[in-house]
Amino acid sequence: MGLLDIVKFDDRGLVSAIAQDAKSGQVLMLAYMNRDTLAESLEKGVMIYFSRSRQKRWFKGETSGHVQNIKEVYIDCDGDALLFKVEQTGAACHENYYSCFFRRNEENSWKIIAEKIEE
Repeated sequence: MGLLDIVKFDDRGLVSAIAQDAKSGQVLMLAYMNRDTLAESLEKGVMIYFSRSRQKRWFKGETSGHVQNIKEVYIDCDGDALLFKVEQTGAACHENYYSCFFRRNEENSWKIIAEKIEE
């Protein structure tokens, strides 16, 4: 049985997809996939998401060159969330940080804890 057969997509046809750096373990981002983008990602070995705001396919790195190459794929116990260990080229975040999780709450204020990646 393949991954597409066991994933539980939500009522909008989406599943949460976490991208994690395969070497460091750092969480890079959370996005969503539909059946088509998941199938295409598995076939091509790169992350292709579904943009909820634009309502269309989103190939990560298509314009920026910041591609995520898939190294490993995991599914959670409920079958409704995926974890991809990836090799990240450049920044994962659209604000040019390596990870989208570049802010940490410290004493009720948000501190930037990372440097932007130079282009």
